[in-house]
Amino acid sequence: MTEANGETTEAEATGGRRIAVLGEMLELGDESVEAHREVGRYAAKVGVDFVLAVGGDLAKQLALAAGASGVPDIGFVRDNETAAAYLATILQPGDVVLVKASRGSQLWQIAQALTGQPVTGL
Repeated sequence: MTEANGETTEAEATGGRRIAVLGEMLELGDESVEAHREVGRYAAKVGVDFVLAVGGDLAKQLALAAGASGVPDIGFVRDNETAAAYLATILQPGDVVLVKASRGSQLWQIAQALTGQPVTGL
């Protein structure tokens, strides 16, 4: 997928997939469920190839919305350790991975594990 400005995306340039590892957005209050669904829909809109949602019920809502909106592959896991282990088995050369969530979700642990860094807590 080419960016709106006509530039080639990183995933296109490397021949890989666009993977979004998305955790829960904490402290959104009454709008929380719909906000997570909207993120799932947005992932489809921008051409993400695989969404891996990490967390509880809100992450599950995000994954379901992504799948319903056209993301070709979705996954759902409860914790960072499982997410990192799963990603290590499916990542291919050229894949581009975005890891994003509220700080409280500690998804940086996934990025650390995938890049061979020591995994840190809070």
